[in-house]
Amino acid sequence: MEQGRPHTAVPGPGTGVPGRAAPEAHAEHVRGEHVHGESPYGAPAPVPAQARRMPQRYSVRGQILDALRKALVSGELVPGEVYSGPALGERFGVSATPVREAMQQLALEGAVEVVPNRGFRVTRRSARDLAELAEVRALIEVPAVLGLARTVPTARWSELRLAAEAAATAAAAGDRARYAEADRAFHRALLGLTGNRQLVTVADELHRRAQWPIAQAPAVRTADLIADAAEHLALLEALTARDLRAVESLVRGHFTGA
Repeated sequence: MEQGRPHTAVPGPGTGVPGRAAPEAHAEHVRGEHVHGESPYGAPAPVPAQARRMPQRYSVRGQILDALRKALVSGELVPGEVYSGPALGERFGVSATPVREAMQQLALEGAVEVVPNRGFRVTRRSARDLAELAEVRALIEVPAVLGLARTVPTARWSELRLAAEAAATAAAAGDRARYAEADRAFHRALLGLTGNRQLVTVADELHRRAQWPIAQAPAVRTADLIADAAEHLALLEALTARDLRAVESLVRGHFTGA
């Protein structure tokens, strides 16, 4: 890629808004000179009918935000590249406004940064960033889960098995975006047993950030996802047995890969 020319590739079909067929491949790239100013596509495309029928609590912005988060996790939004609001709006069949609003939320989360008059650049993260996130997550979640291991009745751990199996199913399919959602759902359910909503919110945000790919990282293999998902089931077995040493080892290793 030429120096200074923003890349405006957009997410593939798997990340589009439900109810809208993806445009042809030639429409998925917009030249860098088109990211400046107003949309080069004329009048904004209408919101898909399915989106209009959605309950108000699940807005078009919310759908776009979910799609963009999936694209981040899957690597379709490439670290260091610039994406324009109008181009992504064209891809999703909506105006640029909900795309920009969703991107502003992602900027607050640290996933992207605003590039004036051009769009949004996906944040470049290093292996050190990932290690620091793992360290903070361990500081929060290891003592929380150990506390649960000491106090939660053993029969209750079976309630989390469905969440763990859902993650395993997504992992076996090699669906990184679906696994990321199932993985976070399991951890939310686990930490939810503490009754501390603030802990769940903070831990989930850290977890989300840890799922974004780092620049120049090797592709995540299906085998890696399967191994990660297997640790959920192993953790439930250790919790049921009240094996505190195994619980601590599994939770800490789950974050660090140790």
